[in-house]
Amino acid sequence: MPQFFEYFLLTIFIAGLIFISHWIGQQAYTWMPPQATAEAQRVDDLFSFLTTIGAFILLGLVSMMLYSVLFYRAKPDDYSEGHPSRGNAKLEIFWTITPILLVAWIAFQNINIYKQLNILGLKQIVQFPLDAAPAEAAMVQNTPKPAAETIQVIAKQWNWRFRYPNDVINRELHLPVNESTRLNLQAEEVIHGFYIPEFRLRQDAIPGRDIAIVVTPIRTGKYRLQDAEFSGTYFALMQADVYVESREAYERWLARVAQQPIELVDAAVAEQSRSPRTLLKTGWYTGLSDSASVADSLSPKDGGNS
Repeated sequence: MPQFFEYFLLTIFIAGLIFISHWIGQQAYTWMPPQATAEAQRVDDLFSFLTTIGAFILLGLVSMMLYSVLFYRAKPDDYSEGHPSRGNAKLEIFWTITPILLVAWIAFQNINIYKQLNILGLKQIVQFPLDAAPAEAAMVQNTPKPAAETIQVIAKQWNWRFRYPNDVINRELHLPVNESTRLNLQAEEVIHGFYIPEFRLRQDAIPGRDIAIVVTPIRTGKYRLQDAEFSGTYFALMQADVYVESREAYERWLARVAQQPIELVDAAVAEQSRSPRTLLKTGWYTGLSDSASVADSLSPKDGGNS
């Protein structure tokens, strides 16, 4: 009876631990920006699961240590060693097989997310299917996923430019909601990081390579594209507005900007051309004062990039 009671209490404790860990995992959804793409849902689900597992392990270990300190404290004159756990085949198998299965499941979920994003142009590490020949596997991976729109994303120090199907070039990224859009990432001189937090999307644009990625926005609104890769002194200025809107609003915007194209001004040049914003004239270097000096400083002969 006492042994049965101990098992009963242990079962209740594990059940409570699972409930609390699951609750913590659900709270992880609130730590992120709003989900704006279908791919973001898969990423957040995986993050919530990892948070749940981490909370379960942490709370379990802390509880076990506190229980041992309270109820199994050694006497002051007891210097004997505790009972070793070596040689317990069941325990060895358990804590060997369990992490292997857990890591394999996490890897499988990551693979599914990458397949949903349909990233093309990168050297494949994992072949799909696993039993296919290398040529067949590459063909499977390089098969484009159907997309309603294809937009060219051009990264340049220090701005983003977007070329739409009607050959309109703009500094704003507009995407139709509930439709898959293929983004072809290109970089002109250095590596840039295409990063939209609400999309859970972060992909490098590499000079000399065309990298394509598919996103499916599910939430209308205005978001912010940032450069997540250090690409030069003014890389913090390399941002762009991202709009997710209905198909009708997207078509109206395309028609409007096709007739009234905006001037593509380099944000770094605009920043450097400003007069110093200081109360006292210290004589310290604060930037270039005229556009001619700016253009000269950005010329290839001086090591800059135009």
